[in-house]
Amino acid sequence: MKNNQARRDFLIRVSSISAALTAGGILSACGGNETLMVNFDYGVASGDPLSDKVILWTHAKYQDLSDAVVLTWQVASDIEFSKIVSSGSAQASPDSGYTCKVDATGLSPNQTYFYRFKAGQHTSPIGKTKTLPIGSVSEVKLAVLSCSNYPAGFFNVYSEVGRSDVDVAVHLGDYIYEYAATGYASDTAASLGRTSVPANEILTLSDYRMRHAQYKSDADSKQFHANKPIIAVWDDHEFTNDTYKDGAENHTPATEGSFSVRKAAAIQAYHEWMPIRSGSDKAKIYRSFNFGNLISLHMLDTRSIGRDLQIEITDLINPAKQAAAVAALSSPTRQLLGTEQLQWVQTQMATSQATWQVLGQQVLMARMEFPVSILQALNSSDTSPQALAAGEKAISDYLTAKTKKGLGMQLSDSETALLNQAKLGYNLDAWDGYPAAREILLSTAAQLKKRLVVLAGDTHNAWHSNLTLMSGQKVGEEFATSSVSSPGLEAYLALPPAQVKAIFEGVVNDLKWMDSSRRGYLKLSITPAQVQGEWLFIDTISSRTYKVVTPTANEKRIYSA
Repeated sequence: MKNNQARRDFLIRVSSISAALTAGGILSACGGNETLMVNFDYGVASGDPLSDKVILWTHAKYQDLSDAVVLTWQVASDIEFSKIVSSGSAQASPDSGYTCKVDATGLSPNQTYFYRFKAGQHTSPIGKTKTLPIGSVSEVKLAVLSCSNYPAGFFNVYSEVGRSDVDVAVHLGDYIYEYAATGYASDTAASLGRTSVPANEILTLSDYRMRHAQYKSDADSKQFHANKPIIAVWDDHEFTNDTYKDGAENHTPATEGSFSVRKAAAIQAYHEWMPIRSGSDKAKIYRSFNFGNLISLHMLDTRSIGRDLQIEITDLINPAKQAAAVAALSSPTRQLLGTEQLQWVQTQMATSQATWQVLGQQVLMARMEFPVSILQALNSSDTSPQALAAGEKAISDYLTAKTKKGLGMQLSDSETALLNQAKLGYNLDAWDGYPAAREILLSTAAQLKKRLVVLAGDTHNAWHSNLTLMSGQKVGEEFATSSVSSPGLEAYLALPPAQVKAIFEGVVNDLKWMDSSRRGYLKLSITPAQVQGEWLFIDTISSRTYKVVTPTANEKRIYSA
């Protein structure tokens, strides 16, 4: 069993860095003029590492003044800072919400460094980071995370990643959530002391800054960020639920104002509070990272830059709306990435010489297709015993027919019809809602003969799937992470997790394995010969006392190409 004290004791034994990591603003207030006390309340973070530089981040504010804080930053090869290899000056100003980001340059490849910020005699917590390797690389270890919902429970997963042996953490979005204090996944927030602030659904720049600050105030989050460099992209909840390029499901212009104004506020706050390398156009966050000759990691934005409006699955099975919905879904011009980003990633893959092409992105790319008979029977608006029985029968009939065919048994006409019927993705917010865009991207990898791995988050559950073209040709594999704290299918389905798992794995052809109920992260160990995905789960997010569930052999999935 692990708790806060045990975690602190462990880190102290490993390195004296721990005292600085866990003390936060207390240490930063030592030894200076009390009238000019500087607080570093949200710790430090690093991100977007390259072979020769890395982004460093902090938040610094005078305790009783609104003036900008002039900072000195230092990067050293040792914890004592006796060997400073890079340094400079910067400031945390009101214009950036008192956040500060710098690009520390002049670093060496594949090296661990320590960094800190200073304001006079006040010093931030110490962070640890690592640059990317160059040349021949034998192995890279990544932690893949998604969906960290503050009111849903404790960030125990962050603690585990912070103490792991991974080189870099990859966060695939939903780093914050936008809902009001009584909104989504907040049932136990008050009892856990994790009620969202501000209490309203976040809409303005001030709101987004406050919500980011709350998430960064979490002790496990601060420890995680201080120990691992992060490569991150946003998903919808950094804006609002089911965002697309021109709007969102959870945005009502009549009562919440202009979506473009809200989107701009969300983008500004994200760049202020995340250790991401910001370009001239902050709406464009797609970018690549090369781990020597082993991996080219291409981080994509499937959410806000090019996505067309989502199609509702209810429209596809409603005779009155079906024709229009099918036409929209099958349109060859339907976009998820947008033409500019698509051309960019095609060029990146074509010019990369790395062994593995890895796409870090938000939503499931693999086909999660269910027969229409099952989708029609599983009407989410009808949970009566009769409706549930009808849903179970539809699943049972289909799986029986599929099993019989697999065994070479003779099928009845009705069973043949079941297996030949149309299939639809159950989640059209994912790539299943953008089939032409998916086919173009996967075809690119196939034509280039690239070894493709896709990473995904968003669903709050863990998945391992084949990636196939419409022809059935396999192109690569997808490894999708569970959530840090957001609830998964177990919160919505009355069926036992084992039964949910059996249904998905039995019905979905490209799905190789899934977990329907646990929180955790995905650890990827990548070598020239294979990619191993290992899902590490924790037993609770309702207590700071928890344990890590030892992965079974089936929870270590290997892709050899």
